[in-house]
Amino acid sequence: MRRIVGFVLLGLGVFAVALGLLLRLYAYPQLAKVPLDPKTVSVATGNDVTALVIVTTADSTPSPEIRSGLNLTANRYVTGDLTQPEVTEGGTVVSWIEAVDLVDQDGNRVKATERQLCLDRHTNEAVEPCNLRYVKARTNEDFEAVREEDVPQPGGNFKFPFGTEKRTYAMYDLTVRAATDARFDGEEEVDGLATYRFVQDIPATKVEERTVPGSLVGSTEPAIKVDLYYNTRRTMWVEPVTGQIVRGQEAQHQELVEPGQQPGQGTVVFDGTLTFTDETVAQNVADATANKSKLFLLTDLPIYLWIGGGVLIVLGLVLAIRANREPRRGVVHRSPEDDRQPTPA
Repeated sequence: MRRIVGFVLLGLGVFAVALGLLLRLYAYPQLAKVPLDPKTVSVATGNDVTALVIVTTADSTPSPEIRSGLNLTANRYVTGDLTQPEVTEGGTVVSWIEAVDLVDQDGNRVKATERQLCLDRHTNEAVEPCNLRYVKARTNEDFEAVREEDVPQPGGNFKFPFGTEKRTYAMYDLTVRAATDARFDGEEEVDGLATYRFVQDIPATKVEERTVPGSLVGSTEPAIKVDLYYNTRRTMWVEPVTGQIVRGQEAQHQELVEPGQQPGQGTVVFDGTLTFTDETVAQNVADATANKSKLFLLTDLPIYLWIGGGVLIVLGLVLAIRANREPRRGVVHRSPEDDRQPTPA
């Protein structure tokens, strides 16, 4: 009986370990993917911001003005493009479009950006080559948006990978057009949800050359060529199982630097901090919590199966070995002397 119990426990243990491996190594990579067409909206706001605002004059032409004490709102929309050849049902690549509109309290536009690229559905890193990847983030001399085609957008985009670790990640920054380090900065709860905090610091960097009205920078010239410098400190609170950014904050500074000036001496055209609204954070926390629960079967459960399966295997082996060492009931062990026949008289 002990032998039978041992083999049963051994079989259950092997099954548990195998099931854990199946869930973690096969099911997890198949199911831990971002959606093909997300359709998400997030909002960030900032108060007492200095910014370059594009206003419309009486003759309907756009005119730049530097204003301070602004209350800004940034609406961010992310959708998927299912028409791209890289995108297939059950595939590993998505094509996402991000549109951001930044306006002041009067509805005047401060900035509008749009971009599209291909992403890995598990890591959210850019996938190359990509049939359609473009960026609309800069303006011409008439402050009209310019679309740049076939723009690489390397590194992580929109979110962190599933199973985010406590380390540094390369995250893409649209303004500098490059991936820069987002370093792990600690753990923190956001509305009761455990998160990892990451900080992305970008020092003063020249990002563009442009010609602006001289009056914008205090010059008597009708137009002057300047360099646009940008620096930012971006803080992201990430739910590590899903990699979702549930809260975000960005302290940004931009200035126009004239010839002969150094960064820090130019005309400030943006200075302020934008932070996710409470409503956006609450929605992100709810989404991350729900998705984290769905992934429990693929992340935490395999660990319990491996531990429990290992215990069952050890118990099963112990019982089976002991059963083999014990004498069988009803069997009389005879010595060689017992088998000898008596010699007839």
